[in-house]
Amino acid sequence: MDVSPELISRVTDEVKDLLTEWRGRALEPVYPVLFFDALRINVREGSQVIKKSVYLALAIRLDGQKELLGMWIEQNEGAKFWMGIMNELKTRGLKDTLIAAVDGLTGFPEAITAVFPQTEVQLCIVHMVRNSVKYVPFKDRKAVTADLKKIYLAPSEELAAAALEDFATVWDGKYPMISKSWRSRWTEVIPYLKFSPEIRKAIYTTNAIESVNYTIQKVIKNRQSFPNDEAAMKLIYMALQRISKKWTMPIRDWGAALNQFAIIYGDRLPL
Repeated sequence: MDVSPELISRVTDEVKDLLTEWRGRALEPVYPVLFFDALRINVREGSQVIKKSVYLALAIRLDGQKELLGMWIEQNEGAKFWMGIMNELKTRGLKDTLIAAVDGLTGFPEAITAVFPQTEVQLCIVHMVRNSVKYVPFKDRKAVTADLKKIYLAPSEELAAAALEDFATVWDGKYPMISKSWRSRWTEVIPYLKFSPEIRKAIYTTNAIESVNYTIQKVIKNRQSFPNDEAAMKLIYMALQRISKKWTMPIRDWGAALNQFAIIYGDRLPL
């Protein structure tokens, strides 16, 4: 059917107001786990189309339900950018989070430590493995992946460190950058090792937020570019609202996870 530009303007302005309200709403004081990730979009600026990142923050609440806390668009990430986001979340009421799971976002660990000094940063293990085998020839990939698994599935930090040394002994001759990258990010690799195996799955990967990104990508895949940041935000916001309506149950094994959080982190959880 034919619609007037005025009607389109009224409809999209309504979405804009809802988006503004959603992005500024008050947050709960404590979220045990936060996931941060990004997806890439094309945005037109003048006569050029440039790539920007849409950053999403997904939290696990005390009741085990997922909640999207916010969305931001930026061309370049870094400590200053992430510091602004952390302070924004704090201003909206967030006082503490136990673990922040990320995919190696530049400047993120420094920023969250400055604003929430007790929060542990957990690097996404799935992405660590993917990045490690990216340049490994197919003939060695299965063996390299199997040896990496011995590191991140180790029962303790001590045994994980020993497995990393064994990996270096076997593979440094061919692929020295793999063990080097794991050592350089070790403090962000190991936080989840203090938990039991069934709880680790909820922490060591950003799959929870990647599934959100995958759904959004399906929504925007036919758009070669957005006319501006606002247009992208409005469309993605509408997709996020539809996605979140499906979150009706706590994540799997949440009761056991919360019990372990309470034991490990003590009075930081208002149980």
